[in-house]
This record gives sequence, structure tokens and C-alpha cells, in this order.
Amino acid sequence: MKHIVTLTVNPTIDKNTRVKRVRAGEKLRCESPRREPGGGGINVSRAVHRLGGRSLARYLAGGATGTILESLLDREGVEHEPIPIEGWTRENLVVSEEGSDDQYRFGMPGPEVSVEEWKKVLDGLERLDPVPAYLVASGSLAPGMPGDFYARVARIVRELGARLVVDTSGAPLREAVEAGAFLIKPNIAEFQELAGEELPDERAQREAGREMIGRGSVHAIALSLGRGGALLITEEGSEPIRTPTVPIRSKVGAGDSMVAGTVLALARGEELRAAVRFGVAAGAAAVMTEGTELCRREDAERLHTGMEEEG
Repeated sequence: MKHIVTLTVNPTIDKNTRVKRVRAGEKLRCESPRREPGGGGINVSRAVHRLGGRSLARYLAGGATGTILESLLDREGVEHEPIPIEGWTRENLVVSEEGSDDQYRFGMPGPEVSVEEWKKVLDGLERLDPVPAYLVASGSLAPGMPGDFYARVARIVRELGARLVVDTSGAPLREAVEAGAFLIKPNIAEFQELAGEELPDERAQREAGREMIGRGSVHAIALSLGRGGALLITEEGSEPIRTPTVPIRSKVGAGDSMVAGTVLALARGEELRAAVRFGVAAGAAAVMTEGTELCRREDAERLHTGMEEEG
């Protein structure tokens, strides 16, 4: 299998708990929290591991919470390489309300990252040995980082001869696309912002994607459509990929699981269409799990088999 590296510059520890009901002004007595590593690239590496593959997770980590994050990844058996920073790694809170099954997600901004610290990330990429076949840059940028950070990553990855997969939003996504990426996985809101216009149907989405690809800025787009599955857009054409129907317990982690399944399949030698189909199955498998839990291998493989049988 070809080598995969993930990059997370604003990781988190996700604290998950449950409460009978959420009410303002009351003392809310929660269940004991469950802590899990989090952040785009870290979740991709965790999902790759769950799916039976291997990757190296590189990420910024600092303070006591950074040490906890490292221990959580050790516990899961994920190969990882922390990049020390001064600020403390952030913590997010996910609260599920028992009566309604509503989920409340409280995301923190992350620590301020200095110029020296984010430059150290780029220097480390230039020295990667072995050079990965795929580098996944996923998640938000931390405060203090330049909006073109992922574009800088893109230029380094291109010089290394690797393929860049980007999963982020807003200006960082736009800058990365302009610098050049192999594959992006936006949702419809992110894709419309990237295109600068409303894209109400598959035809409009396909045309916008083909225009981006025609400019030579991106090789392929896996447009995530939630319950609608995904739309794979390449230079050769486009193909809607229907997601399996599954019980919805939590949508957290579905996008990261989709990226993980896609990149893992590519690293195993699958062509892009087949890889994205496995990614969609992995994303659907994540929806079946509670809280911030990611996909399970047995679910992803079973759903993928069913997709293949349906054609």
C-alpha cells in the first residue's frame, strides 16, 4: 500500500457527554464524558486505521491538553508525530440531549500559532522521508496562521511529487485550489462559496466543477451531498454516487470518514471512481455511530458490498 500522511494544524480533543435536557439557567448534570482525538486530518488517520490501513498523522500540539491528545492517539494505535507549540491544544464539547436526541456542538477556536511555529510545519513537510503518495490537509486553520497556508502546503507537495487531498473551507480552500490540488471534498455550501454562485442542481454543479478542473487548478472534485451521496467530477465527466440508506445516529465524522475511505482505496491502487464509492460507504458507516465516533470497518465494507451489488 502506498504511504499516506495527514496534516492537522488545529486539532482538538472532543469531549462527548449526554444530558436529559438542555435548559438555560439550570445546572445541567451530564454523564461522564468520553474523550476522543479530533480535528480533520487526525480523524482521517483514525478512520484509515479503523478501516484496516496505515497513515502518519502530523499535527500541532501544546500544553497539558496536547499531551492528552498524544496519549489518546497512542491508545488507538494511530501512528502520529506531534509538532510542539506554545499554546494549549483546544477542546470541543459535544452534548447529546436524551429526550430529543438533538446534538449540541460547541467548537473552540484553538491556540494562537506563531509565525515560527507554522513555518516549522512547512519545513517538516519538505523533509518528509519517505515521501508520501498522498498528503491529506484537512480541517480549519488555527488563529495566527495565514489564509494561504494550505496553498503553501500545495506547492511543497507538488515539489515532492505527492498528491494533495484538501478538505477545508472558505479562503484556505480557495487558496489551495488556486495553488493546485489532486482532490478536494467540499460540501455543497463550501462548493458554492468556492464557485462564487448558487449551484441549484447537478448540471450547475457539474459545470462549475468542470470549469475549475479546466483551469488546471484541481484534478478531481468529490462533492459531498449529505444524504444525496456525492458527485464525482473529473476532466472526463461526472458521476453521482448514491449513499446507502442507514439509521442516522450522528453526522459528526462522516466527512472525515469519507476522505479516509477514498484516500485509503487510492493508496491500495483503486481508480478514482471506485475509491470515492468506498469513501461514500465509509461516510455512511460513520453516520451509524454515536457522538463523534468514526466509521467501523465492518459497516463500511458491508455497505460498500451492497453498493457494488446494486451497481
